[in-house]
Amino acid sequence: MEKLIIKGGNKLHGTVNISGFKNSAVAIIPATVLAGDTCVIDNLPQISDVKILADLLSSLGADVKNSEPNMLKINTSKMRECYADYEMAKELRASYYLLGAALGRFKKAKVAYPGGCSIGNRPIDQHIKGFEALGADVNIEHGIISVEAEKLTGAEIYLDVVSVGATINIMLAAVMAEGTTIIENAAKEPHIVDIANYLNCMGADVRGAGTDVIKIRGVNKLGGCSHTVIPDQIEAGTYMIAAAAAGGDVLIDNIIPKHLEAVIAKLKETGVQVIEGGESLRIISSGDLKSVSIKTLVYPGFPTDLQQPMSSLLTTAKGTGIVTETIFDRRFKHIDELKRMGANIKVEGRVAVIHGVEKLTGAEVVASDLRAGASLVVAALMAEGETEIENIQFIDRGYAQLEQKLLNLGADIRRE
Repeated sequence: MEKLIIKGGNKLHGTVNISGFKNSAVAIIPATVLAGDTCVIDNLPQISDVKILADLLSSLGADVKNSEPNMLKINTSKMRECYADYEMAKELRASYYLLGAALGRFKKAKVAYPGGCSIGNRPIDQHIKGFEALGADVNIEHGIISVEAEKLTGAEIYLDVVSVGATINIMLAAVMAEGTTIIENAAKEPHIVDIANYLNCMGADVRGAGTDVIKIRGVNKLGGCSHTVIPDQIEAGTYMIAAAAAGGDVLIDNIIPKHLEAVIAKLKETGVQVIEGGESLRIISSGDLKSVSIKTLVYPGFPTDLQQPMSSLLTTAKGTGIVTETIFDRRFKHIDELKRMGANIKVEGRVAVIHGVEKLTGAEVVASDLRAGASLVVAALMAEGETEIENIQFIDRGYAQLEQKLLNLGADIRRE
């Protein structure tokens, strides 16, 4: 198993270019099933999740070509059905988007219950509710989710909780349904808009993405197109937090600053200087920060995916910070690892109380999930001495060329 070894204490300087959005890419790749044609997807991040999905589509009969590092050319015309067993689906959560895409095109699909990071209760009941409202029968037996319909008919669907996954899956299934589908209490994340734009590029009629009401007028056929994935706001936020925590002067380039307003606001509260450009943010930090409290919320609130890296920053900030996690119930598994490095944190339920300490000290730590791994990288950059991070396959799921990007900023980091 590989591990990252980071010697902390170096301030970060330079420019980091942000890759395409993981959360967008892992939905757009399964959505190519709907086209039954050739789609060219550009600005894809070079991460393991993208490779796994590309291999999964290939195994299902798609022609997938990777002629350039950040681009896939996917032809799904020869696909006639979609059955993804446990071995295919276990690696990542996004495998469930094949349900909506295949249901939309073939009116049936079978996909094993998805894998991915264990960060708490992540039910798919709202996905099922949406599929059934469109006219599909849904059965779950022996860990296999089966969906099938004679035909799909547009419906009004109210999501009981705001769910990004359910919003996307229902969009995928509804674009070729008869009539109009209205999703109320829909998720508003930027990648919802990106995926809607992609579907419209294929010939769909999706309106209202980015608001809490999305209207989808079904069409008879979709076709191939070319699409460029938006920048990854979570990767950008992670480097913003890393630069703030370690100190230095870093330009975060190739981003959409509006997507990061909640993170910008909190970093400014800690005493960090944030200078906004058209497609960039400059982070200037002494590393001497004051504590703040954060509460994770659905977009445009503070992202749950950045709660763990932000927790690391708060470990040495002056004062006491309170972190409230409202999205996932097991997203504090990184706390014990931070304590190994000298952090003073108490957790009660979904609340972590972080008392700032003078310094963190390098230690051997283990990443329990993707964003927990990112939090340990941030902590290691701050810490005195050397930190070894194991289970870095989680980090590779969501951060493209992490070591190289940090090396370019002056970090002392290597992979063994």
